[in-house]
Formats: sequence, C-alpha cells, structure tokens
Amino acid sequence: MYNNDQMTQKTGRLRCASQPVVYPSVFLQHGFTLIELIMVLVVTAVLAAVAMPSFNSVSGFSARGFHDQTLAYLRFAQKTAIAQRRTVCVGFTSSSITLAIASAVGTSNCATAGSLIGPQGESPVVLNAKAGVAYSATPIAFNFDSLGQPITSSGTAQTTQTIQVSGVGSTIAVETSTGFVHE
Repeated sequence: MYNNDQMTQKTGRLRCASQPVVYPSVFLQHGFTLIELIMVLVVTAVLAAVAMPSFNSVSGFSARGFHDQTLAYLRFAQKTAIAQRRTVCVGFTSSSITLAIASAVGTSNCATAGSLIGPQGESPVVLNAKAGVAYSATPIAFNFDSLGQPITSSGTAQTTQTIQVSGVGSTIAVETSTGFVHE
C-alpha cells in the first residue's frame, strides 16, 4: 500500500484523510465475478434443457423432410408431364414414391415406361423414406397428363388427392382440375 508521501510523489498532490486511496491500475483485477459465471452456467443449462428434446426426436425432422421431398417430387412429376407432353405416373408404397414416364405421347398409363431422370439425376425415380417414417395411409397411385392434370390409369379425371406423412401436421393436396400441388 502507498502512504501519503508515496502518493504525493507519484501523483504530485496531497491526499486528505477523508479521500479514498487511489491505487494505480496495476493493482486492479480484470475478469468475471463468481455471480457472473454462475449466471452464464444457469442460462446455458436452461437453453440446453429447452433444445435437447428437439435433438432427441430426429424422426420428426425425418418425417418433415420426407413430406417436403414428396411435395417436391410431385411438383417435378407435374412439370415434367407438361414439359415432355407425356403422361407421368406416380406410384406409392407405404414409405416410398416412384415416378415413371409414358414411352409414347397420348398414352394415359406407364405400362411401357420410358426413362425418366429425377431431380437429383437418379433413374428410376424413387424416393424412399428413412426408417420409422411412412405415409399415414398409402396414397392412391395416379398420373399427370400432358396438361399437368391428375388422371387415373384409365385416363379419367382423378379426384383431389391428399397425402399425409405420419408425424407431420400439414397435408399435400393435388387439385383435380389444375394438378396444382400444394400444402
């Protein structure tokens, strides 16, 4: 500690007894208090407790991903039917979707399927769900005609098709008159 004489030599002024002793910055401590460290730990623990359950339910993420991929594949099928002016057939199992294209213009089914290259370059175009993910009920197979409208394999208009993946709240709809694919 400095006494009055040392303070006078360092600062050039006298200190009266009622003034607090001013120490040079060499003696100041830098860092965090124990209370600040404990508060950081508490906030981190609360965030971890909130975020951890969402990481444990990976199947929810997989189900939503399969829902979104199904939506994308259906849109791809409709756009391909319009662009190629041929029927694109959409088939389903409980956990997959398959796309095929008619080999000839004017054919309403894919009995003799041509080669359709998928959005990711795959052929045949098949999307399989991850383990534990499936459709709520196996959707009915249908086709998109050259105008992009949904039809049955016999060529008649398909009623509005709704598709739902288990564990996902929203459904995918394929409208009857336009073939519009949406949630």
